[in-house]
Amino acid sequence: MSILINKDTRLIIQGITGRDGSFHASKMQAYGTTVVGGVSPGKAGQKIFDIPVFNTVRDAVNETGADASVIFVPAAFAKDAMMEAADAGLKLIVCITEGVPTLDVVNACRFIRDKGAQLIGPNCPGLISPEESLIGIMPAQIFKKGGTGVISRSGTLTYEVVYNLTANGMGQSTAVGVGGDPVVGLYYQELLQLFQDDPETDSIALIGEIGGDAEERAAMFIKEHITKPVAAFIAGQQAPSGKQMGHAGAIISSGSGTAAEKIAAFESVGVPVAKEPAEIPKLLKKRR
Repeated sequence: MSILINKDTRLIIQGITGRDGSFHASKMQAYGTTVVGGVSPGKAGQKIFDIPVFNTVRDAVNETGADASVIFVPAAFAKDAMMEAADAGLKLIVCITEGVPTLDVVNACRFIRDKGAQLIGPNCPGLISPEESLIGIMPAQIFKKGGTGVISRSGTLTYEVVYNLTANGMGQSTAVGVGGDPVVGLYYQELLQLFQDDPETDSIALIGEIGGDAEERAAMFIKEHITKPVAAFIAGQQAPSGKQMGHAGAIISSGSGTAAEKIAAFESVGVPVAKEPAEIPKLLKKRR
């Protein structure tokens, strides 16, 4: 069973006529995702890969019955795109766009929450439920249907961990890239609970990185609420203090947010931490 998306998810693509939007529209459609429409202001009536284009999200929702959106618009317009999607009644919004100002995300997150919707991202690769639906930019060929849920702050490390899971005969129920910005939508606790409640998810792989305290809070949540086997990996173990590493949120400041602190937090609640991503399958198999 998957979380958040499945074969019945009806997707629209905001920014479908742009380079990235059109490229990934074809990839998602080829995977089997039910892409019912796209949005690009002023371009209503066009078709991209037989996908109808609308001027507004509300028009697309009214015409297609869409319930999810993926956003491929420039950073300056991402806040408006996220809020427009929530205002149109969509319940899942996935923002791929990177470089969105933090205050824009804060405002969008509050609006989306008030509308009763859920946000993945921004600055994320999206999510996939193998053999069900792909929303975003993940390389579908490495995924296999199975029982391991994957939550990650890093897109490329998601792919490395999933490759190793699949190579070891461990398929995935759903893999979610939450994004590496300081403020994002759904995060570890919410997704951990969704995987805990999913009867077909039997284990969880959590990929974190330096910066902030999200992993420490996830460790406490696992101790109190999660009964399924969890294994983790923390990126950035050699990062120097005060230097941003890759993501906007991956920075150690004032001695906090270090890899050592995150590893200690997980190990203190019984969650094994891999020294390298390839160890994740072995650690999960030991705990099953």
